[in-house]
Amino acid sequence: MSNSVDFSGRPFHFIGIGGIGMSALAYVLAKRQFPVSGSDLRPNHITHKLESIGAHIFGKQEASNLEFFRPQVLANGVVLNSQEQLPAPSKSILPQVICSTAINTNNLEYKAALELGCPILHRSDVLAALIADYYSIGVAGTHGKTTTSSMIGYMLLQAGLDPTILVGGEVNAWEGNARLGQSRYLVAEADESDGSLVKHAPEIGIITNIELDHPDHYDTLEEVVDIFQTFAKGCKILIGSIDCATVRDCLKPTISYSLHSDTDADYTVTNVDYRADGTTALVWERGKALGVLKLRLLSRHNLSNALAAVAVGRALGLEFGEIAKGIATFEGARRRFEFRGEVDGITFIDDYAHHPSEIRATLAAARLQARPGQRVVAIFQPHRYSRTLTFLEEFAQSFTHADLVVLTDIYSAGEPNLGQISGEQLAAEIAKQHPQVVYQPTLDSVCEFLLQTLHPGDLALFLGAGNLNQVIPEVITTLCEPAKATS
Repeated sequence: MSNSVDFSGRPFHFIGIGGIGMSALAYVLAKRQFPVSGSDLRPNHITHKLESIGAHIFGKQEASNLEFFRPQVLANGVVLNSQEQLPAPSKSILPQVICSTAINTNNLEYKAALELGCPILHRSDVLAALIADYYSIGVAGTHGKTTTSSMIGYMLLQAGLDPTILVGGEVNAWEGNARLGQSRYLVAEADESDGSLVKHAPEIGIITNIELDHPDHYDTLEEVVDIFQTFAKGCKILIGSIDCATVRDCLKPTISYSLHSDTDADYTVTNVDYRADGTTALVWERGKALGVLKLRLLSRHNLSNALAAVAVGRALGLEFGEIAKGIATFEGARRRFEFRGEVDGITFIDDYAHHPSEIRATLAAARLQARPGQRVVAIFQPHRYSRTLTFLEEFAQSFTHADLVVLTDIYSAGEPNLGQISGEQLAAEIAKQHPQVVYQPTLDSVCEFLLQTLHPGDLALFLGAGNLNQVIPEVITTLCEPAKATS
């Protein structure tokens, strides 16, 4: 693949444009008035939004999509191009074709791009080029990237700095996963899953924590650490959480933060109050009290994310009052402990957690929010066979804060099933540690079970990075029907 991105006006074509990372890039490029097109097998609200700002979307991934860029010769010899905004045809008007790691070399559209001679780029190459084009803040880490990058973007937006933002989740404040600002600042989520993190060299880098999370790409934690160390070397300022032993021992953050006041971190907190409606803490900067920070988000992990945002704001010269004001009104990204509705006294929460550490943190937040006597029902869809197999023991111990655990089968995310692990096997392992575990193999059976099992007062927490959350509207709608019939 090429890694040289052309911002001179040459078109961009995304194979799999509807993905959360791909669509954010496509949005910013389209808003910057570059010709943008793309394909996706499952059109959704994201692709519709891209169409509304001028992107051309194909509903299939096939070789004929690239015909869109071929010049057409009329009978009178006049040469036209199917994209009106493009100049007269030459090889230079062939699009830059953008792929993610999910696109394999047998993809017909990919093969057609090779045959045409299109430059082919990984999505990380485009992100790296955008990061280099701005004064950039890149948020990395195994957990908390989306929330932290979204919070920083929102904080800068509220402070009047008008940033460009690219994150791996949707945020109501800018109605999506990206926005184009008019200032020199860019906030981007930087992903380590496929090793492409090493391409990014932001002015300010943040590392929230480091764990092994993608055993499909890495064999050991040491390999993951190597990737983060390379990223760290490319950052002019590195901000890191020393509550993570791996960050503390393997990296040397320029600016450090910690939830423990007895550390020598640059930013710490005291007087912490974790409540069902949010969190408050007194923030300290190198031994000096800055003031009280209030956030709507729950639990320790989100206070840590907020402390990273404080460190970024201060590095940019913002007063603590401006920082605190922005963080206080940040509502979080979608699918990060997202409230989806309440019916018959049953509360529905959707969360992206798919790693044992994330599940523990999210269930701790749920238990914090739960009222006395309220049952926490954890509904979990494992994500990837490789992750489920690698962390089988850790998953088994991650559900202690749940009263009832409902497991469904593994969402493959494109991985082949080698027959080494199943959702039923994971349920059996969890049942060794937890008294109430139920396995339902399909989403339909999950839906049916929940309709029979949930009762008023329950907090139903849907966990996973796959398609489990498709169940939520169906359960809510079905529960509403008796209410309508009796009203």
